[in-house]
Amino acid sequence: MTGGPIRVVVADDQTVVREGIVMLLGLLPGITVVGSAADGEEALRLVAEHAPDVVLMDLRMPRCDGVEATRRVRAEHPGTEVVVLTTYADDDSLFSALQAGARGFLTKDAGAEEIARAVADVRSGAAGLSPQVQLRLLERLSGGPAGSAPPKPGAEPGPAPEAVAPPAAPPARAEAGRPGRAALPDGLTQREAEVLALIASGLSNAEIAERLFVSPATVKTHINNLFAKTAVRDRAQAVAYAFKHGISEGW
Repeated sequence: MTGGPIRVVVADDQTVVREGIVMLLGLLPGITVVGSAADGEEALRLVAEHAPDVVLMDLRMPRCDGVEATRRVRAEHPGTEVVVLTTYADDDSLFSALQAGARGFLTKDAGAEEIARAVADVRSGAAGLSPQVQLRLLERLSGGPAGSAPPKPGAEPGPAPEAVAPPAAPPARAEAGRPGRAALPDGLTQREAEVLALIASGLSNAEIAERLFVSPATVKTHINNLFAKTAVRDRAQAVAYAFKHGISEGW
């Protein structure tokens, strides 16, 4: 991480929204806007020209959408992080952005303080996810009702959802003394899966070490191994991977 103000490019196809975000960021201490783009192609050009620390990236844009632009920014300019700032908070948008390499995800109702915190977090190497996004990730990982709302008081209960049989799985291997557990994806060990689940729950390396009664160095080794096996680049992608494969705490 370098000193000085955080250099930001803003990408949004709506002129009023883009100019408003630029104006808002200009009022925040420690942040300098070095360019603004109306689509993903222009954002990529500005990143190549200015090498910003962070791109605030809309998702729905012409020519090159935010997911593809994020993927290309992270592949071609790994020193630039991406925070998605979008109207769309559905799970497809969220996980597509995280899998493309975004380290932050905010909706456009975020306040100035939340945006500044996310930008600073991703620049320092942390994830910049809003509390609502973190909650959705945890709900999905724990098998909670993704996107569903509780019934209103006095409302008639709806029909119970039909039981859906899980997909057929190959014969399970007895692992770590747990007979009947299915084989883990990509050659993960049970301990690596436990570490991955705790990452997805939002724990730091130190907290994971305390939870598992191991040293932080051991946790780091497990993280390096599981990142290599799963081909994820950072903790945000690890969360998306854990969701995709149903790996949650207590798995």
